[in-house]
Amino acid sequence: MSAVKAAAAHIDWTKLSTSLGLQTETVAALSAFRKRNEEARRVLTDLKEQKTAVDFAHYRKVLKNQAVVDELEKSYKAFKATSYDVQAQIKSIDAVEAKALERAKFTATKVESELADLQATLKNIETSRPIEDLTVDDVLKSRPEIAEKVDALLAKGKWDTKGYNDKFGYVTLF
Repeated sequence: MSAVKAAAAHIDWTKLSTSLGLQTETVAALSAFRKRNEEARRVLTDLKEQKTAVDFAHYRKVLKNQAVVDELEKSYKAFKATSYDVQAQIKSIDAVEAKALERAKFTATKVESELADLQATLKNIETSRPIEDLTVDDVLKSRPEIAEKVDALLAKGKWDTKGYNDKFGYVTLF
């Protein structure tokens, strides 16, 4: 369990929530968990710092009614803390953890896939010819749908370049 505590203490929450490309619901769940965890740790620390021993001698000196102090001391010594079965909560936590792990694996796979695509795109950009060296034939060869669209527009007589008439004037051929 100490390894878990050590690992939990070294979590970089900002990196976890921003740079991993997590879904918004995952980031919200992590943020809520972090807040609950920090609050629980704070309360635990406060409770550990509190004094737990009761000084009955002090109360015997201060109070006139010794019978009340005796009764409280007897009740205090007879008190036994109740133990609870927390297996249901542990099972619920394990289920949530399994679901979170499944989402994390899915997210990791998605991020790795996107990273591979981006690296391939970057390699393609680095190895491609400069835009100044491209010809219309090169563009039409790589994107044949452009040629089809241009031919369809020309066949319908709807070829019009936006902004052309504004820049070069309206010219009509008879």
